[in-house]
Amino acid sequence: MKIEVASSAGFCFGVNRAVDAVYRLLEEGKKAATLGPIIHNPQIVSDLKERGVCVVERPEDTPPGAVLVIRSHGVPKSVTDRVAGLGLSCVDATCPFVKKLHDLARCAGEEGRTFLLFGDSGHPEVQGIIGHCVGEHYVIKDALELQNLLENNSLLANKPLTVAAQTTFNAQEWENTLKTLKKVCTNAVVFATICNATAKRQKEAKALAERSDAMLVIGGRNSSNTAKLRDICAQYCPTYLVEGADELPAFEAGTRIGITAGASTPASIIKEVLVTMAEVNNNELNFEEMLEESLKSLNTDEKVHGVVVGISPTEVYVDVGRKQAGFIPANELSNDPSVKPEDVVKIGDEMDLLIMKTNDQEGTIMLSKRRVDAMKGWDEIAEAQESGEVLEGKVIEVVKGGVIVLKGAMRVFVPASQATAARGEDLNELMGKEVRFRIIEVNRQRRRAVGSIRSVLREERKAAQEKFWEQIEEGQQYTGKVKSLTNFGAFVDLGGVDGMIHISELSWNRIKHPSEVLSVGDTVDVYVKGLDREHGKISLGYKRPEDNPWEKLKNEYPAGTVCDARVVGMTQFGAFANVIPGIDGLIHISQIADHRIEKPQDALKVGDIVKVKITDIDFDKHRVSLSIRALLEEQQEADDKAAAESTEDAVVYVSQEGGVSEADEEAAAPSEE
Repeated sequence: MKIEVASSAGFCFGVNRAVDAVYRLLEEGKKAATLGPIIHNPQIVSDLKERGVCVVERPEDTPPGAVLVIRSHGVPKSVTDRVAGLGLSCVDATCPFVKKLHDLARCAGEEGRTFLLFGDSGHPEVQGIIGHCVGEHYVIKDALELQNLLENNSLLANKPLTVAAQTTFNAQEWENTLKTLKKVCTNAVVFATICNATAKRQKEAKALAERSDAMLVIGGRNSSNTAKLRDICAQYCPTYLVEGADELPAFEAGTRIGITAGASTPASIIKEVLVTMAEVNNNELNFEEMLEESLKSLNTDEKVHGVVVGISPTEVYVDVGRKQAGFIPANELSNDPSVKPEDVVKIGDEMDLLIMKTNDQEGTIMLSKRRVDAMKGWDEIAEAQESGEVLEGKVIEVVKGGVIVLKGAMRVFVPASQATAARGEDLNELMGKEVRFRIIEVNRQRRRAVGSIRSVLREERKAAQEKFWEQIEEGQQYTGKVKSLTNFGAFVDLGGVDGMIHISELSWNRIKHPSEVLSVGDTVDVYVKGLDREHGKISLGYKRPEDNPWEKLKNEYPAGTVCDARVVGMTQFGAFANVIPGIDGLIHISQIADHRIEKPQDALKVGDIVKVKITDIDFDKHRVSLSIRALLEEQQEADDKAAAESTEDAVVYVSQEGGVSEADEEAAAPSEE
């Protein structure tokens, strides 16, 4: 094996400073306690524990007489205040680079600036930084989350911003976020706070992974910077995260292996891993390597033909025509770890098998089916790559950077960029599904096959689109799924082709945003309103005619109807009032009162419920005329008529009771003069 170690692997300045602070206290004969593990490395933490150093979660838990050490991640201001309030002896080993972030967070609030911190909200360093904020602040994990924040908070882009990153933040992701910031946020002051050691370590790891067959990342599984190194390397080659030499995987002879380590990995552990690998490298080929070598020159003496005679949950029993009893362990039946033996074979099945191990003392032969299948599979995979044939397989595993598809006995790696139709889709949705894919790369030496699901999906989508456009006509009805929402409408997937429902087509009522009616993922019934074949655009209708408020108005509220209406708006020439949902009518200023008024606000205000008469409806122009005055005048006429009738009754009554004659009435009546 060829082994190359990154020059920057191991302790960074801040971590080394914190660990040294604890060991210095022990050398001085003092008791020590750390606020949380001093380092994300189980070996160091275990060593300190054996020396009497305890880990406490709160300052209040510090043992009497012990010196409390604050680790390099730092803590919120409230914690340091509590330490001071308790009168504890304390060594603050916060990394100076993290201290700088504490000051930035505090100053941003004091200056009235919003503080944006890019990092992992659950990481102790980030929690400590946020604990020093005194104003508006946000923690953002990546460029996509930044974009969502800006879209949901439109005022944020114009605010004065202070922008920084967690010291161990992914350098490439930081560059991505800066691109978005520069485009949208004009008042942002950006501070480069990623630790130089972190940036250098990530850059070296990337370069090393690009020229290696496999990468080893040494460090604690709880270490943020170690996990980021693993993620970076995994984009370029198979990557293994190990905490020590006892976790080393087996590598083929001739493999080029790159090694890096997290900032919390001590040099002693890196050395232990290198020594162990050197010992393996100088030995004879181990059994696994010899087996793989034998596969390259397989002859008929190493293969046998067997018949299944028994099946158990852990192995399959096979008659191979020899005195020894043949058996196939479950993990040698198939590359799919989820299948059961009874799902792969049945009694009486015949198959070619590879002899793995013969035990004459026990009279057994251990056999493998999946390795013979794999040899055949390589030929099929290679042919499929040359021909461009579309294969079918099952997604059996979601891994970092992609998915594993099982095709027969072959495990095919499909990168995330080739796994879905669009970037950013959840890979977990593919788990357990049958997929169609092409082989885009085969490397027999590294036993690596790479496939693409996306290329097949795009071809199928293109074919579906062509067929769709051949058949689609205006007026046709479809059932689709809402794909996305914008300020001006909703995009609907009609089955390979997208159409748009304009916001005006979503509801008969006025709405401000499509989300008031639809949500992403909704299934909707639509019809084709218009087609633009040249530009590939489809306009969709969604409103149902039977829900048209104008039809309801025609049937239930003809001219002359008296109803209650709510005042919803004012103009110089009148007031608008809502008659039924979706329809507002105009009460002209001359129709608001039975006397002259200067402006509508003299008699009405928005929100008033008034009784109106529908005096006219123009269905072509969608206009409704309303009147309050007409009702007032009708009421006045009714009152006058009632008063007149009352007077006549009174006159007749006096005539009958008092004996007033008609001549007397005439004499009493006023003359026309």
